Amino acid sequence: MPSEDDDDFAKAIALSLQETSRKPETIDSDEDDDTQFQDELRKALEASRETSRPECALEATPPPVEALNGFLSERAKLERERLERQKRLRPHSISTIPTEEDSEDDDEPPAKRQNISSSATTSRSSVSGSAAKVDIPTIEQVFWNGELRQTATKNADPRKDGASTFRITEILGKMSDLSFAILSSYSLDYSWIYQFFEPSIPVIMVAQPDASGEASIKNVLPHWVRTTPFLRAGFGCQHMKFMLLFYKNGRLRVVISTANLIAYDWRDMENVRVPIRFSRAQMICSQSVWLQDIPLRRKPIPHDPKADDFPGMLQKMLRGINIRPALAAMISDNHPDLPLKSIDQLRQNWDWSDVKAHLVASLAGKHEGWPCVIQTGHPRLMTIVRKIGMKTGQAKGAKDVVLECQGSSLGTYTTQWLNEFHWSARGESAEDWLDKARKFREKLPYPSVKIVFPSKATVQNSAAGEIGGGTIFCRRKQWTAKNFPRSHFYDSKSKGGPVLMHSKMIIAMLRGNPLAKRKKDEPSDTEDDDDDIEVIEPAAGWAYIGSHNFTPSAWGTLSGSSFQPVLNISNYEVGVVILLKDENTANKIACFQRPPRKYKRDDDPWIQEESAHHQNQR
Repeated sequence: MPSEDDDDFAKAIALSLQETSRKPETIDSDEDDDTQFQDELRKALEASRETSRPECALEATPPPVEALNGFLSERAKLERERLERQKRLRPHSISTIPTEEDSEDDDEPPAKRQNISSSATTSRSSVSGSAAKVDIPTIEQVFWNGELRQTATKNADPRKDGASTFRITEILGKMSDLSFAILSSYSLDYSWIYQFFEPSIPVIMVAQPDASGEASIKNVLPHWVRTTPFLRAGFGCQHMKFMLLFYKNGRLRVVISTANLIAYDWRDMENVRVPIRFSRAQMICSQSVWLQDIPLRRKPIPHDPKADDFPGMLQKMLRGINIRPALAAMISDNHPDLPLKSIDQLRQNWDWSDVKAHLVASLAGKHEGWPCVIQTGHPRLMTIVRKIGMKTGQAKGAKDVVLECQGSSLGTYTTQWLNEFHWSARGESAEDWLDKARKFREKLPYPSVKIVFPSKATVQNSAAGEIGGGTIFCRRKQWTAKNFPRSHFYDSKSKGGPVLMHSKMIIAMLRGNPLAKRKKDEPSDTEDDDDDIEVIEPAAGWAYIGSHNFTPSAWGTLSGSSFQPVLNISNYEVGVVILLKDENTANKIACFQRPPRKYKRDDDPWIQEESAHHQNQR
């Protein structure tokens, strides 16, 4: 970094730290109706009921998009630069502070050369991360067909499952190649993330609002603008974790992860400018990262305000989190040549034809009427399940969906909400149950849902022990509540090694219905007669990866009537849904060991408030 920038950098960091309303170590949690978490979030996570509704559009079939070949010239350039370097830009270890824990991987063979996905070249590969050895450092790879990996994690590097990982420098790429970035995080440390960008690069940061919950735009660092979305009375949280990285050669990289932009959510400390001290509690939870590189179109396409494909929904999401005024402020403030001058250009100027993932976002607020409701939260998930051919139908022979819902924070679960979510996960419309009596819904049995959450023993036996459970939340009050689905809990163990996980993931697998078998031509007794189960045979299920914990705050709660539904959501969240071809694909994509082990009678969930270590930290 140029030395002449040091004084300005130091002043900017000091100013930003004075303006930040919360410590960088703010704990990431979105617990429902939990007063203890109010202190950590500095606001209650309750459903917004009277906020203005966001922009929404009716479903429409998007126009066809142009096909575009890979950037061959870029690959040649990157290869030349690679040959000029004498070593790969990735450190083996980033912590200079010795630790006391002994790794269970000590007897494993030395780290092998990382398997590189063929999607890093101009050839095409699947999002599942199937690998081919390519002699290109990860920091220089380009993933034209998407890539899902876990982050490199202390005590699980190399991973026991042999899977490739991401570090933050590998995700960002070379500093000198970036021209613009839009970032989003709940917990946030400006002094840490700033060092990974050249000082002249313009950056928009989407952050948590202050206690008032008011939307705001503010310069926080040289060339950095912070924007915050609206949260009614400050309740809820801006929980999205994503990056839009624009490169000088025209390429756009979309990154959706579970990691906050703070030091202890990432292992990589390459090219740092600010000295960072690490405690034993840092860098011990693995994260999930999905990313895909998007090429420029040869020629822009017309704007389609009704498009609900990936870029269409991304544009709606960006409007909902207050990006539009931040972009205008950035352009007017010495950056007139940004590669993105309006949100609509995302779909017009870049070619998204190779994106197979589907975007699902939650926008905090009160959403009324089907046109708005189906574009956010779990009703949006319902529309995606239908699009990918995974709707189960309601006929006697319809298949069931078994959900494995893994996360770092639990909600207040009721049979009503679990059935509500499961209904959407089957691709079924809430119109079928919204008019049913509340008492009827209260008596429904729990659906096929496995809640994957670490047991107390799993946390204690992890490499860091209880100290590593600082971002994993369940309360005794929840666990002992009447009718809480304790029998649906399964232990959460990482495939990578003796580490805990901050990932949020749902694995949804179709299962045959053994109670009812009907002949192919036999009519059903529902209105779903035209839903042929055969359409789902090419795939076994789907997976969700993103910021949503499995809670009503994240996914929303429906009320109202089938004619006028109302969806209340507390948080801003984002993730992707991808199709699972078979059981092996599900096992490969899942960050946790499958099948998860069901809690035994004497198993207890990890409850941070009962840990002597964490009580001493309060």
